[in-house]
Amino acid sequence: MLQSPLDIPASGWRLDEEVSIFSDSVGQFFEKECAPHVPQWRKDGIVPKEMWLKAGEMGILGASVSEEYGGMGGDFRHEAIIAEQMGWKGIDGFGITLHNGIIAPYIESFGTEEQKQKYLPKIATGEIITAIAMTEPGTGSDLQNIKTTAKKNADGYVLNGSKTFISNGQNANLILVCAKTDPTEGAKGVSIMLVETDGAAGFERGRNLEKIGQHAADTSELFFNDVQLGPDAVLGGKEGMGFIQLMQKLPQERHIIGVQGMATIERAIHVTVEYVKQRKAFGKTIWDFQNTQFKLAECKTEATVAKVFVDRCTDLLLENKLDSATASMSKYWVSDLQCKIVDECLQLHGGYGYMDEYPIAQMYADSRVQRIYGGANEVMKMLIARTM
Repeated sequence: MLQSPLDIPASGWRLDEEVSIFSDSVGQFFEKECAPHVPQWRKDGIVPKEMWLKAGEMGILGASVSEEYGGMGGDFRHEAIIAEQMGWKGIDGFGITLHNGIIAPYIESFGTEEQKQKYLPKIATGEIITAIAMTEPGTGSDLQNIKTTAKKNADGYVLNGSKTFISNGQNANLILVCAKTDPTEGAKGVSIMLVETDGAAGFERGRNLEKIGQHAADTSELFFNDVQLGPDAVLGGKEGMGFIQLMQKLPQERHIIGVQGMATIERAIHVTVEYVKQRKAFGKTIWDFQNTQFKLAECKTEATVAKVFVDRCTDLLLENKLDSATASMSKYWVSDLQCKIVDECLQLHGGYGYMDEYPIAQMYADSRVQRIYGGANEVMKMLIARTM
């Protein structure tokens, strides 16, 4: 039976034996093949491409892609397990959840048959590493007002614009770029363009951005200067569908952030309990102080409540019933709680909590962005308020 590091009782979809076996297998891969290398990845600012190929060999990439397109044929349960195990094992910066749970579904749900056959099998092997380029220097979460354009010409489309804060930006060789195919139409003029970067004239990767946390993640600026794309470069083959496609998939993206946040919460509490039971002060362990026990009791209670909600959102997603407002609740509330609990846990570490070599310090730095990407939490609250 699938259990968390906090021994929160499993329920619902977690009781499935196949899911539990998959979780054990994925956890072993991250623990043995990835965890020893994370310190080096953090120094390098990138996960090497060979690790993507290893993940593909293990069947971790394309977990929810249909078997007919080279995937494992799973569903969102498998993507949730991958995100959880990465969080539990401290595998920060490896952009699998983006690749698997966000980008592959765009292609499988909206792509033409030719696009699916061309890209999905290599997404599952790791030969193709993906990114999605929405954010621009001047737009942030305002996707309707992007400036990047894809204008038709005799050979297809010419792409011009710049993007920033793009996860997998240095590694990616297939980028889904949000662009205006008709700048006069607002949201109706947005299309998602499929950009193969290998040998693409006019495509340029900017610097690998230096961030507060998530140091192993290659987060980049991207520049498109008269990049020639073929006539089949529009996702789904029809212009002007990009904003609709984004809106349909954003709930899953936002809930993934909730799942990731939940995993970090569990790991933070787990490592903190281990630490305070060993660390001594004033002749006894930190655990022996009532304040420590009360603080961690509060954290576990909040974590248990959050886990029930996150699992319920997963159930809704599996039933195609997770709406934008509820997904926004998952994203904003869990990421807020994540930052709160990690901060409490760091405090219980004392001065050592501020040392980067300690996992809690890394979690503290890595967690902060959860309240920003995928749509800032303030935007999430606006989306929730519209339903009231």
